[in-house]
Amino acid sequence: MTTLDWDSARIAVHRAGTESALVPLRHRPSETDGSTLAAPLTALTPLPAFPTSSVDGYAVRGAGPWVLSGRVLAGQTAGPIAEGTAVEVATGAMVPEGLEAIIRLENATVSGDKVTGEPRDHPEWRNVGEETAQGEQLLPAGTPVTPGVIGLAAAAGHDTIAVRPKPRASVLVFGDELMTEGKPGNGRVRDALGPLMPALLRRSGAAPVPGFCPRGPIDDTLDAHVAALRAALDDSDIVCTTGGTMHGPVDHLHPALAALDASYVVNTVAVRPGFPMLVAKLPGDRYVAGLPGNPQSAVVALASLVIPLIAGLSGRALPHLPQVRLAADIDGRGGDTRLALVRLDEAGVAHPVGHTGSSMLRGLATAAGFAVIEPGTTGKAGGSVRLLPLPGSTP
Repeated sequence: MTTLDWDSARIAVHRAGTESALVPLRHRPSETDGSTLAAPLTALTPLPAFPTSSVDGYAVRGAGPWVLSGRVLAGQTAGPIAEGTAVEVATGAMVPEGLEAIIRLENATVSGDKVTGEPRDHPEWRNVGEETAQGEQLLPAGTPVTPGVIGLAAAAGHDTIAVRPKPRASVLVFGDELMTEGKPGNGRVRDALGPLMPALLRRSGAAPVPGFCPRGPIDDTLDAHVAALRAALDDSDIVCTTGGTMHGPVDHLHPALAALDASYVVNTVAVRPGFPMLVAKLPGDRYVAGLPGNPQSAVVALASLVIPLIAGLSGRALPHLPQVRLAADIDGRGGDTRLALVRLDEAGVAHPVGHTGSSMLRGLATAAGFAVIEPGTTGKAGGSVRLLPLPGSTP
């Protein structure tokens, strides 16, 4: 399979995910946080559904002083108001038909059954449909469900809404050289990706699968790789593997994918670091994302390919990459895209960070994302480049 340029690889995996988008489900709004609208959210009722007082006060009609004739609290129904009378109203209460003004409680004087006071120049109530008309589209399909969306759906009268669930994600860690406890040494290194990847996947909009996020280290044999992949794929939409994406003596991912009848969506990308990244599709619209074993390269692969795949499976658009201004020059990588770790200062200017070798995590721990240095170019101080954010960061 031909090596793809970085932008084409992002587009290819997003398109594949979109073609395999998860089946919509209906849930109560309170149960949908982090999922994605599978259909446009429309208003089942005008908002407000009835004329509503914006303040505590007295609804009046005609010239004052007014005779106090009743009270309407939130949740009660208001009838019409007679000429020369006042009705006490609470914030959020239905206002009486025929009112001409509302005098705020702090601007009113009540003596016996008489109310006096001066209304303000503007109306102190909200009319039917002021926020939205019945049937109006509030949000399009593909909108991520946030707490604000949940509240809007409930206010608009929805008992349930159609959403695409979060893709289920697993992580398989390959490598006999890895240890999960204690200090590294004597030829063995501490596994950093097993603890790191589930948090990144969660922040990227996926749902980690219990018991498989992470699992490993997996033995460096073909049989162990195939067995681990089969088990993880039973309950996952995406399986991320770490290591084994090359063709060395203990790199078994490609033979394992062949044994599982996988087809490549992307197989190597013209990007540095992380070029041996891949995404393969398996029967049943399930995916394996092969991430390189070096920690920074693995994060590059997740940000480059897995996040667009998650977006496609969720029915979301390909994530937009914001522009940032560089504080210093950043060298390019010839014909490949270079992704260079940067931090952002308070003004949003991108500063290169140190300790950015593909096996290093120190620079990653302080970075906001990767400056995208286009093929054949060099990033210049003061110039503008795209930023590939780290999951959960705020560019």
